Amino acid sequence: MKKSISGIITVLAIFLFNGCGFYNFSGASTTAKTFQVNFFNNFADQSPGSTIEPGLDRDFTNALQDVITNLTSVNLTNNNGELVYEGEIVEYRVSPMTATANQTAAQNRLTMTVNVRFYNTIKEDSDFEKRFSFFFDFPGTSLLESVKSEAHEVLFERITQDIFNESLADW
Repeated sequence: MKKSISGIITVLAIFLFNGCGFYNFSGASTTAKTFQVNFFNNFADQSPGSTIEPGLDRDFTNALQDVITNLTSVNLTNNNGELVYEGEIVEYRVSPMTATANQTAAQNRLTMTVNVRFYNTIKEDSDFEKRFSFFFDFPGTSLLESVKSEAHEVLFERITQDIFNESLADW
């Protein structure tokens, strides 16, 4: 009797742990083994009111690589990736959001927009070109330099997650 109960428990445990191996909490759905993220050039200065932020292109490219690496089992490669991400930063601007009685900004908004082209060599009907944008609000009394680190963290997290969801998440 004890042998049959322990046998049943063993079989159930094998099915339970084996079943967990196929579930992915990120929702990523791909059979691809490799991906590449081409350098995202910063063309924000071509958009009226936008400015160039030195190093933004490098930091964003690295952030997108990190998100895909951390949320999937797909390996990063420098060329011939089965999944290819490329694009450019097309907007990086600070705009006043609300004013005080003294006609100064009470709150500012940093907006970043990225144009992304995604190519899936395995499932070509999932290719797309799309713009992703997000913003970070900060007090009008603060300079961008003093909040830039936090702002970039918020912007990168949201935009890269949106890109990931659009390209690989199968919710």
